[in-house]
Amino acid sequence: MIQIEGTIISEEIVENDFVCNLNACKGICCVEGDAGAPVDESELNTLERIYPKVAPYLTEQGRRAIEEQGVYVKGEDGEWETPLIDGGECAYVVHNEKGWALCAIEQAYNDKKIDWKKPISCHLYPIRLQEYSSFTAVNYHRWPICDDACTLGKELQVPVYKFVREALIRKFGEDWYDELEALAAYVKKKKRK
Repeated sequence: MIQIEGTIISEEIVENDFVCNLNACKGICCVEGDAGAPVDESELNTLERIYPKVAPYLTEQGRRAIEEQGVYVKGEDGEWETPLIDGGECAYVVHNEKGWALCAIEQAYNDKKIDWKKPISCHLYPIRLQEYSSFTAVNYHRWPICDDACTLGKELQVPVYKFVREALIRKFGEDWYDELEALAAYVKKKKRK
């Protein structure tokens, strides 16, 4: 484990490689699973604020699901998450001409319609955060549907923490990330001995 300020970081994010491979998975992570994407409580107002500009990007089913359930819902575990379409894909999913599942929120962001990329849980994936009373755990989440991302990451030699660099900086700041990078270099050097 690596400790930086109020975070405890699994060394797995340094030791494992990962690069999303949309050619292989086609964005299935936004479709599979038994719950919506986690939404931090601090993001709830943002989802409400941006929804009018995201709505035009959504599918009819996605808009209907959000109109019926809300822009976010409380999951079975009591945590906030994105709503689902009939218990399946995320209500914010859109598909491109290749049939890949993409995020309507991110599409609106890329088109400069909004100033928020997407929920931090989505941006950080495959890293998952767990809040405890005295620290935040920063862990690597393994999901078999991401095996192709692990293969591509290994081929390109991109560790998990470098793949999600932008998201980690968004969440914890540049200084935190710089410290993580220095500690990751130390951990890798130590393992080679």
